[in-house]
Amino acid sequence: MIITRSPFRISLGGGGTDLASYYQEHEGFLVAAAIDKYMYITIHKTFIEEMIIKYSKMERVDDIDKIEHPIIRESLKLLDFTDKSIEISSMADIPACTGLGSSGSFSTALLLALHRYKGDLVHPKKLAEEACHVEIDLLRTPCGKQDQYIAAYGGITSFHFARDGSVTAKPVNITNETLYNLEDNLVLFFTGFSRSASSILKEQDDKTKEAKSSKSDNDMVQNLHYVKELSYRSLEALESGNLAQFGKLMDEHWQHKKKRSGNMSNAQIDAWYALAMKNGAIGGKLVGAGGGGFLMFYTEDKVKLRHALTDAGMREVRFRFDFEGSKVLNT
Repeated sequence: MIITRSPFRISLGGGGTDLASYYQEHEGFLVAAAIDKYMYITIHKTFIEEMIIKYSKMERVDDIDKIEHPIIRESLKLLDFTDKSIEISSMADIPACTGLGSSGSFSTALLLALHRYKGDLVHPKKLAEEACHVEIDLLRTPCGKQDQYIAAYGGITSFHFARDGSVTAKPVNITNETLYNLEDNLVLFFTGFSRSASSILKEQDDKTKEAKSSKSDNDMVQNLHYVKELSYRSLEALESGNLAQFGKLMDEHWQHKKKRSGNMSNAQIDAWYALAMKNGAIGGKLVGAGGGGFLMFYTEDKVKLRHALTDAGMREVRFRFDFEGSKVLNT
């Protein structure tokens, strides 16, 4: 049996500039961190010529083209998979549609498992490129490249997205003291709202393409320009060890992010955010495309903040950073 895992992620600045509609014109930049919550994929050979696929539902098929799960179907076809006597299963620490990059974690863990099944070694860069190809090029999903790359590489990493589609990954240069303080002072709370990122990202994508066709920057593109600049400032704050400034930049980022779509937040999320800011949070934001999922805050008064949000009915998910990226656990 082959078991692989890929980490989920939190965005630390610049999310949204990794969509092709933006970086093909202006280049993109963001900072993300992998966390110790994972997507797991298992593959093993069976004794019957039938493909068994288990995720939130179960499929039993005799041909790859009959597989309903789009990422599994296209990944098998991409790697010219011919063995039909296999069982593929997935399991996750965090539910899908909660803003932590589950789709990218799924695709990288799956592709890594398929490569290992075939006896191939694969570099994180190639793994991320293949995952992006499946989701963006083959399935036409309106998503960026952040999730696939941070899942493949792990760590706290900056990514530059060039106009030609190439991606440069670089570890963020922070001291151990800063790393430990950042890990201790970031808190993550589940809003209870699950949502698909596709509709919000499609709205952003469409508005960015409108600017390209009109050859003038509209409000969406100007917003993304500003968010990209904030990501460079966030990187500087992290590498200089100024975490209080990083927290303030999170708040500034969230205020601009909310302007991208009327579906980015809601009255309940805004109330929780205001409560957090009154109880020790320096800054925060919704992780992911928006609309639900997890609220993340930077605080230097964790006890006060945790009590306030827990008393308000929110559930905290504690985490540490992951520095291994996509990994084979068992073969």
